[in-house]
Amino acid sequence: MLGYTPKLKEILLAAGCYFKRSGKGDHEIWHSPVSGHSFPVDHHIKSRHMANAVLKQAGLPKHF
Repeated sequence: MLGYTPKLKEILLAAGCYFKRSGKGDHEIWHSPVSGHSFPVDHHIKSRHMANAVLKQAGLPKHF
């Protein structure tokens, strides 16, 4: 199972978010122009709740 990460990244890119750098472990640091904040994105998100939490940090509405 691929999880929610590929679709989540598509949504983030469509909203204007961008990859900033690699983080610790299997995380990436992304930045959102909507919220003006940076936030971590895990490579293996398997919970819709976690995927929606990332969207919330980016200032975007729930999708999953």
